[in-house]
Amino acid sequence: MPKRAKKAEEGPADGGNDNGTAKKTKKAKEPEEPVLYEDPPDKTSSKDGRAANMKITSWNVDGLRAWVKKNGIDWVRQEDPDVICLQETKCAEKSLPKDITSMPEYPHKYWSGSEDKEGYSGVAMLCKTEPLNVTYGIGKEEHDKEGRVITAEFPSFFLVTAYVPNSGRGLVRLDYRKTWDVDFRTYLSNLDQRKPLVLCGDLNVAHQEIDLKNPKGNRKNAGFTPEEREGFSQLLAAGFTDSFRELYPEQTNAYTFWTYMMNARAKNVGWRLDYFLLSAALLPGLCDSKIRNKAMGSDHCPITLHLAL
Repeated sequence: MPKRAKKAEEGPADGGNDNGTAKKTKKAKEPEEPVLYEDPPDKTSSKDGRAANMKITSWNVDGLRAWVKKNGIDWVRQEDPDVICLQETKCAEKSLPKDITSMPEYPHKYWSGSEDKEGYSGVAMLCKTEPLNVTYGIGKEEHDKEGRVITAEFPSFFLVTAYVPNSGRGLVRLDYRKTWDVDFRTYLSNLDQRKPLVLCGDLNVAHQEIDLKNPKGNRKNAGFTPEEREGFSQLLAAGFTDSFRELYPEQTNAYTFWTYMMNARAKNVGWRLDYFLLSAALLPGLCDSKIRNKAMGSDHCPITLHLAL
């Protein structure tokens, strides 16, 4: 996602007029240890006792070629999901790195990129098992030319991966984003009438204050405006569930994005922008929704879903 200028701390910055020894002593006491999120051990059975048999990983890689060079593929092989969904690939199909196009573990690979701007947006889906059908976009040209959505149909569910448009610095695309939110919700609701779905990806919104470090300083910034948050609330009201909050409703400091600026990741000054949303029919099979915050290679970390189908 485009990098935002975000406040690095909730409290005031360290004083700029640090002249006296007393102040220096005080300053030495001021830094607090960052509160990091510890991803707990994976739960691999659902509440009704079924064993997980579908593992899906989603990762905004912030440029596929750079991510490959940062050994992202090694992490994927270690995680070993059934499906890996990638967002913000920023790579035309003709320029895809051979390291990923030749991965034998995922013989079924699907790519979608921006038609107008090479090196912008883009999503991918790599599957171990061939889907019944794969479609690109949501059926509206104004959205689909940016290469933001891939939908795969499997026997018992649809899997949709999305890179939702960012409202941009100065909220220059907020009106477009509001249109996107309505059209995307309609698309998902229509799919859901045919078969339950899993939506994963960078949805470019921190839904509640618990979902970012500095809510007060970001109310007018892309990703935390009232309009974007309301769009997400309406998506949930349409029958979809945020799997992470379903399992961990009170969990704080659990983020998936950190700006490269101001050492934000080391301080865990982040945003939860990446999600797995589930149709109501799939909720009984929810086993776990993971934030793999130790995996490096992007300004986002990967997330993983364990599901019993």
